[in-house]
Amino acid sequence: MDRRRGTILFVEDDPNDVALTQRAFEQAGFVNPLHVVADGEQAIGYLAGEGRYADRARYPLPILILLDLKLPRVSGFEVLTWLREAPGVRRLPVVALTSSGQSPDISRAYDVGANSYLVKPVGFERLQELVRTLGLYWIMTNHGPASVEMGG
Repeated sequence: MDRRRGTILFVEDDPNDVALTQRAFEQAGFVNPLHVVADGEQAIGYLAGEGRYADRARYPLPILILLDLKLPRVSGFEVLTWLREAPGVRRLPVVALTSSGQSPDISRAYDVGANSYLVKPVGFERLQELVRTLGLYWIMTNHGPASVEMGG
């Protein structure tokens, strides 16, 4: 799969953060589809390919997950815990992108399987810089697992 065109799953409940991040990805020139879900329950459904997310042509497995930790219904920590135990998707790279810079949250995120932890920046210019850096590393440079498929 061409990582430069692979889907990114963005798990975020704040519509303003969603809109700003989508704009930052567009302005950075990344063509990766950004699929957005608003809570942890939807994220698990998407990753498991259940319910409305069963059509993998429409909802492909992502090459990267951007995960807010403070989510309604099921927290980002719970999503990470589920993900790291789920065969076929447990190796997906997850970047915690959250507003908390608190040391206990950072430690807990890594303990349950985050690959990276980024604090949401204040200001659109700083967000653009973060998205460019994130994309250059996770999309353009990083080599992910050879195969990430359900049941595989």
